[in-house]
Amino acid sequence: MSVRLPISKTPKCYVGGAFIRSESGRVSPIHHGGEFFAHVPRCTRKDLRNAVEAAAKAGPGWAGRTPYNRGQILYRLGEMIESRAGEMAERIAQGTGCSSAEATAETNAAIDRLIYFAGWCDKFSQVLGAANPVSGPFFNFTICEPMGVIGVIADDRCPLLGLVSQIAPILVGGSTVVALASETVPYPSILLGEMLAVSDLPGGVINLLTGQRAELVPTFATHAHLRGVDAVVSAADAKTLATGCADSVKRCKIRPPSVSASDWLDARHESAECIRDFVEFKTVWHPIGA
Repeated sequence: MSVRLPISKTPKCYVGGAFIRSESGRVSPIHHGGEFFAHVPRCTRKDLRNAVEAAAKAGPGWAGRTPYNRGQILYRLGEMIESRAGEMAERIAQGTGCSSAEATAETNAAIDRLIYFAGWCDKFSQVLGAANPVSGPFFNFTICEPMGVIGVIADDRCPLLGLVSQIAPILVGGSTVVALASETVPYPSILLGEMLAVSDLPGGVINLLTGQRAELVPTFATHAHLRGVDAVVSAADAKTLATGCADSVKRCKIRPPSVSASDWLDARHESAECIRDFVEFKTVWHPIGA
């Protein structure tokens, strides 16, 4: 009787709607339970620049969709994660060493958070925008507009819920994302990329990279086409980001590493203020009676 050898999986990053290996060909091993599990791509600065180009190309189409349609697409992505929630929870538990119940709770919270922000898509403009009183025969309106391409650097302690909590508000605002996954637990982002590929989200709206922060943080900080950065980083990387973002004139939101995964369950991560962080405001004057 013949013995069938299992086919091992080759994890790839999700960039521009396609699955890619790093242009350098480098990989980093990940281990589960002390045993080798897989090699994940170790992306380079060139991979990051390529991802920014893909996000910039997808930007106008995503920003041009109706808020209602963006909400539908994010809801559909929640459905995709729900359909593979068991597998996602298993990989989170293997990577972080948490219990199965904790991994399941993180996965469920990530799905719920995505659905929560999907509901904001056609409401945040009314909350964050305004009709401003002026002393003259004019209407004066403040409206929200997408910023462009936003960089995200994910938390190591909460590799799925933290990443979703950073990405979802940016998508709601109509911007696109280039995200660097957790360096220590990258596999959940690999699975998320597979779910993105079968969702209705257009290719290039979310681009997921894996790799080492020491190599990529400086490029996130200085890349001129990134209009903002939302990063969970150490104090040393925070200084690099703050300096680079100031030089390249981009918005910068720096978060300290979480103490525990439960930090991301806090209500401060579910608010219209999260959307405000990465939208621009335009004031429009219109004469009355014209």
